Amino acid sequence: MNPDRTPAGDAFATFAISVLRLAGHLQTAGDALAKPAGQTSARWQVLAAADHAPMTVADAGRALGMSRQGVQRVADLLEKDGLITYADNPAHQRAKLMALTESGKAALETIQARQAVWANALGEILGKKEIASATQIVTAALQAIEKQSLPEG
Repeated sequence: MNPDRTPAGDAFATFAISVLRLAGHLQTAGDALAKPAGQTSARWQVLAAADHAPMTVADAGRALGMSRQGVQRVADLLEKDGLITYADNPAHQRAKLMALTESGKAALETIQARQAVWANALGEILGKKEIASATQIVTAALQAIEKQSLPEG
């Protein structure tokens, strides 16, 4: 225990370390799931965002919790590879909307089919009720972190 932390602070620190470890494993799994489609987990996330609804790079960044610049870099690579196109945005002259091409849809479908098998297996191991509880806790933590300012210095 860190002498400067309260028991609740220690509990949060342990939780945060566990979530970071999980995120690393999810990144590795995402890369493995996306690899047969010639993609990475970062490219998969942007493909899925573009498939979800017409959105700008900035919209995708907010939805994914990524920087606009990071999403822009990935989106430009996806466009170069013919997996997305940029379409005119009636709401904003400069911010184009991302849209999947047929090749992008095919790549995403390949990844989603592999992910479904993997998610179903893990869902059976962990249990629907436990996953729902964990999701609530992670969501609450995200909301608290988004509201809480970091100490300066």
